[in-house]
Amino acid sequence: MCPYPGKWKFYRQSKSVFHILRIFIVFVLLISISCMRSPNTIVIGSKPFTESYIMSSMASLLLQQEGYSVLERFGVGSMIARQALLAHQIDLYPEYTGTAYTLYLDRSSEGILSGEELYNRVRDLDQENQVAWLDRSRVNNTYAMAVRKEDQKKIGTTLSDLARYNRNHPGELVFGIDHEFYERPDGFKTMAEAYGLKLNPDQVRTMEIGLSFESISRNQIDVAMIYSTDGKLRKYDLAVLKDDRNFFPVYNACFNVHLKTLSKHPDIPGILAPVARLLDNESMQELNFRVDGESRPAFLVAKNYLRKQGLLKPDP
Repeated sequence: MCPYPGKWKFYRQSKSVFHILRIFIVFVLLISISCMRSPNTIVIGSKPFTESYIMSSMASLLLQQEGYSVLERFGVGSMIARQALLAHQIDLYPEYTGTAYTLYLDRSSEGILSGEELYNRVRDLDQENQVAWLDRSRVNNTYAMAVRKEDQKKIGTTLSDLARYNRNHPGELVFGIDHEFYERPDGFKTMAEAYGLKLNPDQVRTMEIGLSFESISRNQIDVAMIYSTDGKLRKYDLAVLKDDRNFFPVYNACFNVHLKTLSKHPDIPGILAPVARLLDNESMQELNFRVDGESRPAFLVAKNYLRKQGLLKPDP
């Protein structure tokens, strides 16, 4: 408990006002950029994490190769990117079907859908928002639970196995869970209930996802909440437990493009189609590792991958 509740309340309010002001400033900048661009200029956004940087860089490189001028507006939050696209202040960015389904379109109450069903649902619903969903990739960057590979022999390979082990060894395992995911009504507590995973309060430690990798490597926790394509899975040699009851939504990565942009530039889907065709969880995890595990720039990782796939011509 904070010993100075009044000061803490003021701090939270100030932080909230600062956050809103920051969003407003970013949005104004995007509007200014949109007004200045030429007809052959495409503004590409990205979210503020490695995978989004890589995919947006791929789009930028492929479009530039086809003669487009590109303005890169990378590293903005999900809601800023979404609102900028709706307002046509950016033309495209990579988004996830599960995010649109649960957050933007608020359809989680409709129940669990397969990857294809979910893609078709958000694609159809977003038509009225002037948003086009390009080809669905096989990248499924969903929530997941991971354990050390040496522990997988005793715990098992699925979340059902994890729940069974926990019942037989009460209080033994310590879980590292992201703050937001722990508090969300459709998050960890609901998942635990779905799998019959009964935990004591001292078995759960809330932390940032990045810290969970360090914690599990130091044996401070035994089970880490992660994203399924995270490059650090390879760096820390972790095993992802299968969601055998399909609790988590599918989060397939797809490029979102404003319909006005498509009407002016109908060749964009064909230019970006190879990205969706080639990328899957394995390749995306490898690319993420090159950035997060080997400290290579996301742009360079994207460029080298496209060249290796024969999609990008060598520099003159």
